[in-house]
Amino acid sequence: MTLKSLNDLIELAKNKETRRLAVAAAADKPVLEAVKNAHKEGIIIPVLVGNKEEIEKISAEINFDISGIEIYEENNPAKASVKAVSLIKEGKADILMKGLVSTAPLLKAVLDKENGLRKAPTLSHFALIESPYYHKLLGLTDAAMNIAPEFNEKVNIIKNAVEVYHRLGNSNPKVAVVGPLEVVNPKIESTTHAAMLSTMNNRGQIKGCTIDGPFAIDNAVSKEAAEHKGITGDVAGDADILVAPELNSGNILYKTLMFMGGCTSAAVIMGAKVPVVLTSRADTDKSKMMSIALAAAM
Repeated sequence: MTLKSLNDLIELAKNKETRRLAVAAAADKPVLEAVKNAHKEGIIIPVLVGNKEEIEKISAEINFDISGIEIYEENNPAKASVKAVSLIKEGKADILMKGLVSTAPLLKAVLDKENGLRKAPTLSHFALIESPYYHKLLGLTDAAMNIAPEFNEKVNIIKNAVEVYHRLGNSNPKVAVVGPLEVVNPKIESTTHAAMLSTMNNRGQIKGCTIDGPFAIDNAVSKEAAEHKGITGDVAGDADILVAPELNSGNILYKTLMFMGGCTSAAVIMGAKVPVVLTSRADTDKSKMMSIALAAAM
């Protein structure tokens, strides 16, 4: 199944059981706007944790009818994160979303050894991007979490991204490991990592996807550029997922696509027992809403 636009996520989510979304420190206007829109689409049931008075005040301002919606009073953002995680552990919610709380305390609650939600060895950020210049949605990882991933962490980052595609109905996504050039140069670690990841995939050590690399970004997303360089294979020019070498390049690529490339994104943190919706202040309303839709569609 090939997803062409982020709106496809809403349709996918509508065809699945409606998920309960626990929002940690929910007294945040942009977040409540996104929650309101997702609720209106019928893809989530909100469960709000935070300052009840503030939540009610903001909801009134944005015409969000929260009568009948569960609100758990907790004014401390870090404690609100712990509470939201505990609601998921108790089966009272299915997706976690970051509200007006810093990322660190939220992730601390998620990663807590006793009461957290850790599932995979590595948590990673995954973005699904709709570009006016690409023929389908494009995944990008990791643009927000892992600063300088070691090789084994890259294996986990790829597995997290592939899980997203499997849950969205694509059983064999094409993974392009990108860097500054498309040939292996022992002095450039990202190219040797790419070759090793590709070999592991060929030998069945990383399953459920097709991995190739190293690719320069043009060869990964343009058939014409790949042919010009004599690069063949299923992934060249038709990648589903781009794997960045480290945070610097991943984050710059992500934000360049958003702010200069006319793209929209939906993003989640993978590797926990449930998807974690972690939007940035700079994200558009549509992007926040689509991030919820991505989590619900999974």
